[in-house]
Amino acid sequence: MNLAIADVRLTPILVADPPLLNTQGVHQPYTPRLIVEVVTADGVTGVGETYGDTKYLELARPFAERLKGRSVSDLNGLFTVADQVAVDASRVEDAVDVGGLRGVQTADKLRLSVVSAFEVACLDALGKALGLPVHALLGGKVRDAVEYSAYLFYKWAGHPEGVACEKDDWGAAVDPAGVVEQARRFTERYGFTSFKLKGGVFPPDEEIAAVRALAEAFPGHPLRLDPNGAWSLETSLKVARELGDVLEYLEDPTLGTPAMAEVAERTGVPLATNMCVTTFAEIKEAFTTGAVGAVQVVLSDHHYWGGLRNTQQLAAVCRTFGVGVSMHSNTHLGISLAAMTHVAATVPNLHHACDSHYPWQSEDVLTERLTFEGGRVTVSDAPGLGVELDRERLAALHRRWLEDDGALRDRDDAAAMRVADPEWVTPSMPRW
Repeated sequence: MNLAIADVRLTPILVADPPLLNTQGVHQPYTPRLIVEVVTADGVTGVGETYGDTKYLELARPFAERLKGRSVSDLNGLFTVADQVAVDASRVEDAVDVGGLRGVQTADKLRLSVVSAFEVACLDALGKALGLPVHALLGGKVRDAVEYSAYLFYKWAGHPEGVACEKDDWGAAVDPAGVVEQARRFTERYGFTSFKLKGGVFPPDEEIAAVRALAEAFPGHPLRLDPNGAWSLETSLKVARELGDVLEYLEDPTLGTPAMAEVAERTGVPLATNMCVTTFAEIKEAFTTGAVGAVQVVLSDHHYWGGLRNTQQLAAVCRTFGVGVSMHSNTHLGISLAAMTHVAATVPNLHHACDSHYPWQSEDVLTERLTFEGGRVTVSDAPGLGVELDRERLAALHRRWLEDDGALRDRDDAAAMRVADPEWVTPSMPRW
């Protein structure tokens, strides 16, 4: 068995995205993703997926060249390779990371997001070569299915008139009634039993009303609200107090660990984050600030923590401090959902349903889409990730990327909003 990497293929693509609203603006009609393939000397191919913006491609290309000749089993060596790849500081300096809305970018975060795709691809190839599922390579699954939450968004009925896009049948959701109807559709189609609303779009009172409407329509079901740090400390305290009786947790109501700690201490409402804890270096402050810490649930994301094994390490640290763990999601396809499911299956202290954008994505690069039953994805026991690339579909989505004039190759929710509202500027924080 020859596990040496003989070839690495990088395929940037553009995939359809609905007009989902957040505090930055609105999703573009197409979003960039990068599909990574590593091929061993024996012809075994493993696949991975990550962000496809230009800054990630600029790192992924030299990274891929350095992998040739290394073994797919040398997962620790991926980080050594990453350290050898230079990052253009102008790409990250003072830039907000719109993809995932996770605070300010850094060179290290950029590297980890690239490493993650190669690690998943190597694990997929290694699993196929050994005849083992990825979860077995991570120590074995502790559950046979992983629960996911319905990810609700304020949404327009369609992208602005005249904009090239793919149509969807979800309709608009710009008020409490629209949000509840969206939740009903998620339940009917996928069986979800918990709901997360992306907030920071409308004034807080309107979003409070939407959550209250969800609580009335789905009594006893776990509810979450995530304004991506759009609120001031006082606004966060107000919302936490008004919704404390119905929220499973409040996610990133305000920016910064000190403010989060004050909200947690003064309201008793559990706080979750994918913004103030995004690296291991940020954990100590977040877990030890204030009487109860700044966060009670960390939303992991293998894309920006550097892969599946780092996700396991994060979960172990959270368990040590008595902090809950769940999973953050950004626009992604089936490769990432498969990877998320495999690692989530191995985490003992995963007591909250994971987030996933996957139901929003009408396009994929797999021969068979992953499915939700009762809000859960069954953990595959097939070798590797248990997924197969649809090469015709991959080629079509790559052609779309090639034919783009560059306007869509970097995600920019504010630019997409300006198509509908030319006066739009990215709101300063706090927005309310």
